[in-house]
Amino acid sequence: MKVIALKEGNFSVNKEKEFVFLDESSKGIKMSIQPFLVMTGTENILLDAGLGWLENHQPKIFANLSEHEIQPSQIDKILLSHLHKDHISGLVNTSAEEWTLNFPDAEIYIQQREYEFALSKKGSLSFDFEILDFIIKNAEIIWMNEDSGNISTEITFQVTGGHSPFHQVFWIKNEEEIYFFGADNLPQSAYLKYHLAYKTDFDGKTAKDQRIEWEILAIKEHWKVLLYHDLEQSILEF
Repeated sequence: MKVIALKEGNFSVNKEKEFVFLDESSKGIKMSIQPFLVMTGTENILLDAGLGWLENHQPKIFANLSEHEIQPSQIDKILLSHLHKDHISGLVNTSAEEWTLNFPDAEIYIQQREYEFALSKKGSLSFDFEILDFIIKNAEIIWMNEDSGNISTEITFQVTGGHSPFHQVFWIKNEEEIYFFGADNLPQSAYLKYHLAYKTDFDGKTAKDQRIEWEILAIKEHWKVLLYHDLEQSILEF
């Protein structure tokens, strides 16, 4: 099994939730965007899908996958932690007038309750409702309704809340390794250093308390933590 970061780049985000490529003059919140490719030996799985950043008029994620000799048609499953635009926009190629799915052969796993919450927030700048609607109408959606369970023999999930009401996290395990994807409840290594409840979260206290519990388990079980928004690193090993 291999787990590989597919980094789109480092960005700054303003109050209007607009993402611009990071440079020395950038203002606003600074973060990376990096989905993860899980190669189990029998399946190729994405953990979240990125911002859909274009490079030379092609999705950056295509070039990242190509470096590992993976074509978009070889992605079997895409597991979404939540539906904010910086986690789902990479599912759709918007470079041409007629949009297309970047991974038309993949099953896309979405928490039903998270989708219903998103629809109740039509004025929120955190979502791109055009892209979300295109995904729902055109992709093969696997609706998730349980609070926890198994995606496959290697991957389990748990609905945690925190960053969003039905945000979910994933563990990827085999006999030798445990990878953990905390998505936006644990997006950067600094979130473990400073035990803070962030106002940008739907329930910051819940997310904070979970991080404390996860760190204890990570130390005990030697987790490899996947960091979706960390500027410096992609995997934090315990």
